Parts: sequence; C-alpha cells; structure tokens
Amino acid sequence: MLAFRQDAKGVLRRVARGERLVLSHRGKPVARLEPLSPAPPADPDHDAFLGIARRAKPSPKGRTEHADIDGILYGQR
Repeated sequence: MLAFRQDAKGVLRRVARGERLVLSHRGKPVARLEPLSPAPPADPDHDAFLGIARRAKPSPKGRTEHADIDGILYGQR
C-alpha cells in the first residue's frame, strides 16, 4: 500500500476511526490493519448516509437521479 508509505499517520487515523485496511507487498495481501477497539457508533445527525431519509425530497417524476442523491448526501455543488 503505497499510501501507507506516503501517509502512515493518516492511514493510522483512518484505522483509529474504525476502518479496516489490508496491506499488500508486491501486489499480494500480507497484513491487516484494524482498530483494537470497536468503532464508535455513527451519529445519525452528522452521518450523511444515516440521515438521508430526513433530507430526501420526493421526485416529481417518481425517480431520483444519481446527481440528486449526491446532492442530498454531500450538499449541492
């Protein structure tokens, strides 16, 4: 994982937040990085995915486009 060499601190922060990563050497998986304690539960008030139902708007055509879903999740761009 070249990203580990370039940003070990950032990769370890991701693991501390609950992410599990696999390290590879020459294209073959050799190790797994995972947090020692379980990740804290997600907060629906601040998690874009868990709060989508609260922010979703019905489409007048009965279908929501991918761009509209991205706008709901990540804010209008």
